[in-house]
Amino acid sequence: MGWASDVLELGRVIGGDRVTVSEELGQVTLTVPSGWWRPIVAALRDRAGCGYFDWLSAVDEAGGPTPYADEPDLAGGFRVVCHVAALSPGVRRTAVRDVLVQTTVTRAEPVLDSVVAVYAGAAWHERETYEMFGIDFRGGVALDTLLLPDAFEGHPLRKEFVLASRVVKPWPGAKEPGESDHDVAAADASPGRRRMRPPGVPDAEQWGPREPGSPAPDPLAHATAGPASGPARPRRARKATPPAPEEGGADG
Repeated sequence: MGWASDVLELGRVIGGDRVTVSEELGQVTLTVPSGWWRPIVAALRDRAGCGYFDWLSAVDEAGGPTPYADEPDLAGGFRVVCHVAALSPGVRRTAVRDVLVQTTVTRAEPVLDSVVAVYAGAAWHERETYEMFGIDFRGGVALDTLLLPDAFEGHPLRKEFVLASRVVKPWPGAKEPGESDHDVAAADASPGRRRMRPPGVPDAEQWGPREPGSPAPDPLAHATAGPASGPARPRRARKATPPAPEEGGADG
C-alpha cells in the first residue's frame, strides 16, 4: 500500500500490534491506542515528514464499540481525530501524503494527552474540542473559553445535549397538510392533542429541572431511540351498520 504501509510500520514501532491502518478512497487512517496518541503523532512529524497540521476534532460515538478487545466498550465515548500531511514545495495536491490519526476515549474519563507541543496550531482545535465535547487535553494550553459564552453550561456536540431552541420552536413536521399556524397553535392549546417534537428532541420527562429525590433519566435515551412518538391513541369503534332491507315484500 506504499504510504499506508510506511505509516503502519512507523506506528507499530511505537504502539505495537494494537496500531492498525486502513485506506479508503485514497485516504490513509491510522488507529492508535489513546496511550500512544502523542508519541505517534510526534513520530509522524519527525520521522514521516508530516510537518503540516490541518485540523483536530472529535465525534460522539454513543454506544459504539472500541477497536481493542481488551478495552471496555466506549459506552458513549468519543473518537478523536487529527489530520496531518507531508508537504513538499511544488508538489501537486494529488501527490500530498496525508494521514488521519484517530483514537478513542471513554465518556467516563474523556482525557487525552495534548499534541500542542508537537503542533502549536493544535491549541485552538483542542480548546474547541474541549468546549464542544468536554474532552480534557493534558499537558497543553489552558482550555479557556473559545467560542461559547463564559456562562454557557454543557458541551453542545455531545449527543445527550438538548437543543432547547428546537423544543420550543415549531417545526414543519408539526403541521398536518392544510393546517395553518393558527390551527396548530389552537390544537397545541387543546389538552387532547400531544405536541409533536422534532427528531432527536427528548420528551419533557427526559430533561429540564426535576423534583428533589426523583430518579435521573437516561441521558442517552433520546439519542439512541427512534423518532419521537407518544402513546398510541385508542381507536374509535365503528358503529355497526344495520343491514339494508331486502327489496320487495311478501306476496299478499
